[in-house]
Amino acid sequence: MIKINVDKAKEIQKDKMRVVRKPLLEKLDVDFVRALELGSDVEEIKTQKQALRDVTNLVTEVEISGTTVDEVTSELKAIWDEDLLGPKPQ
Repeated sequence: MIKINVDKAKEIQKDKMRVVRKPLLEKLDVDFVRALELGSDVEEIKTQKQALRDVTNLVTEVEISGTTVDEVTSELKAIWDEDLLGPKPQ
């Protein structure tokens, strides 16, 4: 029987999130600086940036019950926050 390394699977999922998150954070950094230059409120931008930083915590905190590769993969893919990160990668 093949043993599933759930910790490694979680790290792979977090890495996928980080790749997608990076350009989103970079865009928000630009928006933040522009807002500061214009004297606009930056609270919404700060909230969005923090939500992106926290998104990998969803993976860390989830309890995986699957025992096969397909089950573990499905559970980890289900965590993907499409509202925050956009569509799930293939």
